[in-house]
Amino acid sequence: MHILIVDQSTIPVKKYGGTERVIWSLAKELVQMGHKVTFLVKAGSHCDFAKVLIIDETRKLAEQVPPDVDVVHLNVLPDGEMPKPYIVTFHGNINHQADLDLNTVFVSRNHAARFGSASYVHNGLDWNEYPKPLLDNPRSYFHFLGDASWRVKNVKGAIDVITKTKQERLKVLGGHRINFRMGFRLTLSPRVSFAGMVGGAEKTNLLQGSKGLIFPVRWNEPFGLAITESLYMGCPIFGTPYGSLPELVHNDVGFLSNNSTALAQAVEGADAFSRRLCHEYTADVFNSKKMAEAYLEKYQVVMNGGKLNKKHPRLQQVQQEKFLDWK
Repeated sequence: MHILIVDQSTIPVKKYGGTERVIWSLAKELVQMGHKVTFLVKAGSHCDFAKVLIIDETRKLAEQVPPDVDVVHLNVLPDGEMPKPYIVTFHGNINHQADLDLNTVFVSRNHAARFGSASYVHNGLDWNEYPKPLLDNPRSYFHFLGDASWRVKNVKGAIDVITKTKQERLKVLGGHRINFRMGFRLTLSPRVSFAGMVGGAEKTNLLQGSKGLIFPVRWNEPFGLAITESLYMGCPIFGTPYGSLPELVHNDVGFLSNNSTALAQAVEGADAFSRRLCHEYTADVFNSKKMAEAYLEKYQVVMNGGKLNKKHPRLQQVQQEKFLDWK
């Protein structure tokens, strides 16, 4: 099978990345399974296991699909009729009611359900690209992982949690102590340090020293690669019960609450969680092979003339509040 993977990004990922990291792992796994993959992505991209075509922003996507492609995997919204069978992975959130494509795939069960759909594939990663976690090494801090300038990620809440503990420390991966984009946020606590936007070995080294991820998001998280990457490195999750989190984080690998005091108490008991269980759970469930197998099933449906949804997915309920509850 020849699969064209389309995304408005540059590959491989340079820093943290989200969709870029997922499509890279997916393509690599598909190639290892014997399929042919071509990327249609932004200029500056390169790949040693798949052909790379550069998106021409002046032309419709349909005009750029090679004739020998069997199925198109869009990670962007289609801009017209596709000349080949296709699916559309929807990675984000919208807060207005509009019909999505009948061949839409969401990234978690909760994500799909919020749009009246049952079509989803969990994100997986190629864990061979990550170092083997040091599960028995000393760990001395917790971490926040995400774009700290994005208010729904709630870095302020993560700082609140850590300062409510007696002496725990927090490293913010994805932000700076002074942030003008958040209306001049200045964090003074000496128990909080900032690593900026990190990726690659720098990021994984920091995760190796962490006792857990503090992830108090204030939106319905579609999936959350920060969760699976942290778990893989043996870090339990302390977050809010929104979006995909109850689906991904069961009681043996984390604690969920929208109450900062309850989360602080759970953080102080982080040693009760098994690092090995966190690691093995993620390695077994959220890997690129399982993701690729699930997508191959979706490809077969559309190649046989079927649709992934009986009706157009559509947001079931518009969220009236700007941020979900945080106490």
